[in-house]
Amino acid sequence: MEIQNNKQATEFFELMNKTKDFRRLKQENKGDNSFSVNLKVSGYNELNMMVSDLLKASIILLNDDAKSLSSITANTDINVMTLLEIALQLLPEQEMELLDDLHKIYLESNAV
Repeated sequence: MEIQNNKQATEFFELMNKTKDFRRLKQENKGDNSFSVNLKVSGYNELNMMVSDLLKASIILLNDDAKSLSSITANTDINVMTLLEIALQLLPEQEMELLDDLHKIYLESNAV
């Protein structure tokens, strides 16, 4: 029985090594279980709209009156925390710092 299990496990791992089906998740560090997922957007405007939509959906889902009006939210278990975590990860923090710096330069140039 153990030989049969070892053979099945070996065949399984050989098949897994041959396949290229598991492409979506990219391992961040070899030492931990963190993965990244690429997200294609056409630009910062689309990224901003995605974050905005996630936040709006979360607000609606957290509103008990709005939740009761929709048959989708009444029948589906939607994890709002997941939506909020995704929105938080999508926010372009470094780019916002750049916009602050550019805005400061703009204000200084108009003050002269």
